[in-house]
Amino acid sequence: MNPKVLMGLLFPLLGTTLGSGCVFLLKNELNPKIQRALSGFAGGVMVAASIWSLIIPAMDQSADMGKWSFLPVFIGFWCGIIFLLILDSVIPHLHIHAEKAEGVKARLKMSTMMVLAVTLHNIPEGMAVGVVYAGFLSGHTTISAGAALALALGVAIQNFPEGAIISMPLAAEGKSKGKAFLYGVLSGIVEPIGVILTILATSFIVPALPYLLAFAAGAMIYVVVEELIPEMSRGEHSNVGVIMFSAGFTLMMVLDVALG
Repeated sequence: MNPKVLMGLLFPLLGTTLGSGCVFLLKNELNPKIQRALSGFAGGVMVAASIWSLIIPAMDQSADMGKWSFLPVFIGFWCGIIFLLILDSVIPHLHIHAEKAEGVKARLKMSTMMVLAVTLHNIPEGMAVGVVYAGFLSGHTTISAGAALALALGVAIQNFPEGAIISMPLAAEGKSKGKAFLYGVLSGIVEPIGVILTILATSFIVPALPYLLAFAAGAMIYVVVEELIPEMSRGEHSNVGVIMFSAGFTLMMVLDVALG
């Protein structure tokens, strides 16, 4: 396998794994302010990645359409929103601190539904990395190895707090640290699987690349608005979520411009 693609495959999962490993180093329960900070940071990274790594390249790919170059992005973005909306309505899952599970009713353990909640929003991230690497491997697009690596690194960085946010509350709920760590890692498995499947379908993806880039952006924005922004604003008023959102946004912007 191409070493550059291998990095894109492993970096996001490595971020989740390292974050989940926090359960062995820190107390079982994260400080609420830290949770808000981590959620804000992850949200900032995802929004910046959606713009610089997905929407702008999608626009570039559609430049030959002239004034209508926005159309593939508009269509793809809304398809991504609708896709996540459907998954959110169908898959049984439970967000951290939520009292009621979402999706169809199912007799699943709380820990399983918490993992499903994180897995749900890891789906668009895996798709995003896979689509960008598919475009790079095709050789027919303006997507560079650096731009693809920037997205993979950005996803890995925001996966670190996600891994901690899922593993540490599970340990606080009574799971052993080993099991809490394993659940955290498993929540990120969907990303490399998504990357592999997307890359294998490169020949089919490239003709529809603008739509798929925007699709992944729409799905990621859905996750930010539906989950991460409420998480970073939960509880007593604090500006830490906004500050960390801005930090995540600018970090991802710098990575994409510097490496792209």
